[in-house]
Amino acid sequence: MGNTVSCCVSPESSPKLPSRLPAERLEEFQTSTEVSDDTVPYLQHISDREVPDELALESNPSDHARASTIFLSKSQTDVRDKRKSNHINHVSHVSPGPLSKKYSSCSTIFIDDSTVSQPNLKSTIKCVTLAIYYHIKNRDSDRSLDIFDEKLHPLSREPVPDDYAYVDPEHKLIYRFVRTLFSAAQLTAECAIVTLVYLERLLTYAELDICPANWKRIVLGAILLASKVWDDQAVWNVDYCQILKDITVEDMNEMERHFLELLQFNINVPASVYAKYYFDLRQLADDNNLSFPLEPLNNQRAQKLEAISRLCEDKYKDLSRAAMRRSLSADNLIGIRRSNAVLS
Repeated sequence: MGNTVSCCVSPESSPKLPSRLPAERLEEFQTSTEVSDDTVPYLQHISDREVPDELALESNPSDHARASTIFLSKSQTDVRDKRKSNHINHVSHVSPGPLSKKYSSCSTIFIDDSTVSQPNLKSTIKCVTLAIYYHIKNRDSDRSLDIFDEKLHPLSREPVPDDYAYVDPEHKLIYRFVRTLFSAAQLTAECAIVTLVYLERLLTYAELDICPANWKRIVLGAILLASKVWDDQAVWNVDYCQILKDITVEDMNEMERHFLELLQFNINVPASVYAKYYFDLRQLADDNNLSFPLEPLNNQRAQKLEAISRLCEDKYKDLSRAAMRRSLSADNLIGIRRSNAVLS
């Protein structure tokens, strides 16, 4: 309890992964259960497991709301290049083309239908797949594990190209892959955000890189886990085998087990972390001109927003009254007496 990178410790739980090669870490991770001479399960001291706050904030953005997301930092290089190119075109008097972004005016207010509690599905998937694209394009190296290698565990019977590990996928290819899974399994936009959280948590915990050789299986494992954690009616592994015809249930089960072990069974996503990823995805969309669909505010939409606002206001009033009643009853129970002030 209190650990920032792992779940609660039990006799069967896995210790923190050491900084070694991925294959060595996974092998030791699967076989390490230490027991003392008196057959009492060995429990690692909490001081040995906790990570300093500075290191935790830097290395685990999927656990801490104050740490910046990895995908947003990886996209900044391309964003700066685009801004420099736009500046050069502007100086050279080159027409940038028609404006694709709508702006509100005194007579018309444009709003989108995406909120942190109900994101727009299509726009969210576009942003999540763009984040994955930047992860692959601006990766530091090609660290991977065999369980995620598409050559060793193909998702289809079609032969994998010889250059599969060297050619970076385009954003459209990643989007079509994720969109197909979400449409067939009827997953929600919130599940897409949690998928990205689990993906970055895997890369941080296991010290891996998402690259052309493993991106499909890593994304599939993150979607599989996110759908089970987030949705009330989770999609079973056998259902994904109906979507991806050539994959077996045993392969899905093995990949899910490895994914969970590498996450150290930490599948918790705090609300603050979820909100951070949502707004960082909005920032990513704005930097790459992926605007969310905007519609003019009409009377019907305005009345609906007003009704929702009034409902939330009444709910918070009721909560505040209940809190006040509890505090008053506590005062009466304790019997606090306020003495008169003494003026000198």
